[in-house]
Amino acid sequence: MSDASRILPAVNDRRRGPLAWIGAGVLRFLTTVGELAVLLRRSMSALLHDRQHWAVHREQWLRIGWESLPVVMLTGGFVGMVIAVQAFATLVRFNAEVMSGPMVNYAVIQQLSPTVTALIVTARVGSRLTAEIGTMKVSEQLDALRVLGTSPISYLVAPRVLACILLLPLLTACSSLVGVVCAALLLIGAWGVDGAAYWSQASVFVSWWDITVGSGKTAIFGAIIAVICCRQGLLTTGGASGVGAACTRAVVQASVSMFVANFLITLVTNRIYDDWFRP
Repeated sequence: MSDASRILPAVNDRRRGPLAWIGAGVLRFLTTVGELAVLLRRSMSALLHDRQHWAVHREQWLRIGWESLPVVMLTGGFVGMVIAVQAFATLVRFNAEVMSGPMVNYAVIQQLSPTVTALIVTARVGSRLTAEIGTMKVSEQLDALRVLGTSPISYLVAPRVLACILLLPLLTACSSLVGVVCAALLLIGAWGVDGAAYWSQASVFVSWWDITVGSGKTAIFGAIIAVICCRQGLLTTGGASGVGAACTRAVVQASVSMFVANFLITLVTNRIYDDWFRP
């Protein structure tokens, strides 16, 4: 009997009390993190060493990127306008409406647009990735791929991971641009904020660092979304109901993980900026 088989039954025994449940949760968390790391490493290795099916790559780029663009841009526009309304309502009390430019642009570019775009991609693309791979798992199509000598990681997971990593920053950039433009049209065109002062203040307080961090961290979000959703697809069991449950788990886990990653990245990048780039 292995060490794990001796430990896990004892940990999962309800009679062991709350401490055992905490220990079981920690073990499950560490196991999940390890499986995700292995899946990401195998996907990157497949992209470098295995024969790639470029038709599959093109299909994923179309589905993940092009088909997601309209909803991402629409969401980005409304995010920018919502922040503009709130910023104007706050700053007009202090006769500082022109400062709404940096306030809106900073919030949209570095935080809100990356986060909202990642959530949209998780809901739209992540659930689809899990459903596709999960359906293939329960219908034994993955076993058929292995019989034909094709690795499911190379053929299914790697193209999806690559597409999410590369396309999510581009989608975020489009969302941020639309949000900034819509906010400016609302504030300058509708509410009469001075346009020259608006853009002058925005250029002073929003730097290349904010743009780089806002778009760059979404590559990490893309990896998180793709790996978590593909893993849930590969672990799917139980027919149609199992596919539905796997999609739910994938979306919840990817969304929570993305928020945690966003918090950690924000802490690290703010510290780096304060130590190396702050004038």
